Amino acid sequence: MEYRKPRPNDRPHKPRPYPREGGAKPAAAARNRRIPGLKTDWGQVADWYDEHVGDVGDEYQSKIVLPGVMRLLHSGPGERVLDVACGQGVLCRMLQERGAQAVGIDAAGPLIEKARERGPEGITYHVGDARDLSTLTALEGQKFTAVACVLAIQNLNPVGPVFEGVAKLLVDGGRFVFAMMHPCFRVPKSADWGWDADRKVQYRRVDRYLLPRKEPIITHPGIDPSVYTWTFHRPLQAYVKALSSAGLLIDTIEEWPSHKHSDSGPRAKAENEARREIPLFMAIRALKRQA
Repeated sequence: MEYRKPRPNDRPHKPRPYPREGGAKPAAAARNRRIPGLKTDWGQVADWYDEHVGDVGDEYQSKIVLPGVMRLLHSGPGERVLDVACGQGVLCRMLQERGAQAVGIDAAGPLIEKARERGPEGITYHVGDARDLSTLTALEGQKFTAVACVLAIQNLNPVGPVFEGVAKLLVDGGRFVFAMMHPCFRVPKSADWGWDADRKVQYRRVDRYLLPRKEPIITHPGIDPSVYTWTFHRPLQAYVKALSSAGLLIDTIEEWPSHKHSDSGPRAKAENEARREIPLFMAIRALKRQA
């Protein structure tokens, strides 16, 4: 089996709201130095992001992530549900269609404007930092029965204040659901697919996992490589500890594989088996501890 030595590369990589099935190429990690006021929203490329995600989410979102999040939220008519890092409001619109009172918040003002333009009326949107949700207490006046965060938690750092803010906004027993790239198998720049020709097996190689770190992501591929945001890798234990510290107790963990299928080719069987065995996404549902 041939081993490819990781190639040093300090340049930001291209943005992917979801992970490609081939994974990111191994590369040297960016420095883990914390930067005060680090800005990680997608407002500077709102037009591109809005076109990419559209009204119902991209392929992975519409077929895997959003249906899974809606099922875990289990929100019905009359419930108040908050979408943290809501972008242009895809989940909020789905929630309203089910009769929930949807509220969205995102740090990217241009994306919030696009959400408001898309409507419909009845959804409330706020511009705000997910790491400081205290402003919503005064703006909304009431607590929420459920909170969601879809494919954004890995763009937020530190994560502790996010969970603490969510807990304060939830009613006792309220549900918090967040979906992310699987932290064990979709490690930015440190995981990739490999092929074992002797065993005819497609496998997943993970070079690094346990140590938290950040990686740069180009926010406008092919246009300006100097403009980038960040993604933050954390091991699963970091999320569990942060949830527990905030008074949020894990109720359910789900791991979601790819929906894609190879119909032909010499590696089709192995590719499909790898898709079934190695999940792309992880979703966690936590409940607010009773007072």
